[in-house]
Amino acid sequence: MKKILVGLKRVVDYNVRVRVKSDGSGIETDGVKMSINPFDEIALEEALRIKEKGAADEVIVVSIGSADAQQQLRTGLAMGADRAILIETDVSVDTLSCARALLEIVNREDPFLVILGKQAIDDDNIQTGQMLATLWDRPQASFASQLDIDGDILHVVREIDIGLEKIEVDLPAVATADLRLNEPRYVKLPDIMKAKKKPLDTLPFSDLAIEPGPEIKHVLFEPPSERERGIMVDDVQGLVAALKDKGLV
Repeated sequence: MKKILVGLKRVVDYNVRVRVKSDGSGIETDGVKMSINPFDEIALEEALRIKEKGAADEVIVVSIGSADAQQQLRTGLAMGADRAILIETDVSVDTLSCARALLEIVNREDPFLVILGKQAIDDDNIQTGQMLATLWDRPQASFASQLDIDGDILHVVREIDIGLEKIEVDLPAVATADLRLNEPRYVKLPDIMKAKKKPLDTLPFSDLAIEPGPEIKHVLFEPPSERERGIMVDDVQGLVAALKDKGLV
């Protein structure tokens, strides 16, 4: 059976204005809407489209986090994924440990393609996909804006600083989804009801026997400083004078 594995991360919804806790110890999440990381949602949509074209038989979604992440996995199942796996842990896991945990699932499920979001909007590390490919010793295609499968070859259009790059990699491989890869489908109520009957397996993180990576401590969170109020100028000369006052010209 040809499987695609997709990683889903639980993050604060991108429409929510992020607030720092009063003591600066982190981000306020109590009573805040949580959703699938947008780039991961794009990754799942692409996996589903590949399956609908007949190039895959099963799409599996996996998440690492607390029991609350089941909500995002159920959303992934409602979108069309066949199975879900939650690697459950109540502590924050560093990026390398996340990649090692995903490798454990890869070794168990033997997918021919792993698709992850290029980054998570909470930490913006942009590392998990690359680390997983290295640990798995398989090719990677990051920042993908187009994916096409031809036999055992994955054709990829990548977004790079100077434009677009076309590459080919041998499957199995890891790909990370960029923003312009697709537009995720809307989840309908009947699909949400059906998703409740789909299998969702829970695996304790401690059962994976993964040595934790170097601990990263967040010392302080601070909100960005408020923007200065703009000023009105009457003409170009006034604009130039205002810019000179600020030392910008």
